[in-house]
Amino acid sequence: MTEFTVMVAPSGARRGKRDHLNLPVTPEEITQTAADCYVAGAGALHLHVRDEEGQHSLDAGRYRTVMEAVQEAAPGMKVQITTESAGLFSPKDQLHCLMQLRPAAASVSVREMARDLAVAARAYAFSAEVGTRVQHILYGASCIAQLKEWYGDGTVPPSMRDAIFVLGSYAPPVLGQPEDMAGFLSAAADLRLNWTACAFGRNERACLLAAIAAGGDARIGFENNIETPEGEMLQDNAASVAALVRAAQDAGHSLKEG
Repeated sequence: MTEFTVMVAPSGARRGKRDHLNLPVTPEEITQTAADCYVAGAGALHLHVRDEEGQHSLDAGRYRTVMEAVQEAAPGMKVQITTESAGLFSPKDQLHCLMQLRPAAASVSVREMARDLAVAARAYAFSAEVGTRVQHILYGASCIAQLKEWYGDGTVPPSMRDAIFVLGSYAPPVLGQPEDMAGFLSAAADLRLNWTACAFGRNERACLLAAIAAGGDARIGFENNIETPEGEMLQDNAASVAALVRAAQDAGHSLKEG
């Protein structure tokens, strides 16, 4: 039996109120959701922000506003920003966000950074210089192979060993499956990663329980899934977090402090 941590990803870049009325979009909604999820067992927040039209944004000012509010509402909660492009931003835009914000933690897609190798090298080097904890987003074997190559040629510093395995996909819609974990673990076996998993669709909880049992951590939330395992709508992000924590503890695992 293992210890595990939970990060909540409450909104993502693409879903909105049309998908679920309790999906948080405004700074106030995100802050309240973060606080509720912290009480439910999520020790960290995977943060997306939106512009005035509700579209995905990498604006440093918008990030700062929400980060400060979350720090006040849930002082013990860690915050990781996303640099996700969502088809809107270039690697240069993603680097600009990192440079403007200098966050404590950020998720960075290997697949997206590979679009511009020179910018990728600058992004990883800058993050190492300022102490940003980078979590590599890995969508499959090709991303893992690219990360291996970058460790080998020095593009990614050897100390950056945090990663998230993404099971399934949003578009095209593919349900994550617990058995998907095996491919990631096999491909990354020699990388000594500190890994987390997330999963799209109603199998999210089963996938994350499999990840915890395999020694990983869990990221859960409406970015990836808004349904119960039975296909009903989840009440909100906090309910999703609480259900996962209960199920993991029932299986004999323990929530890690801090």
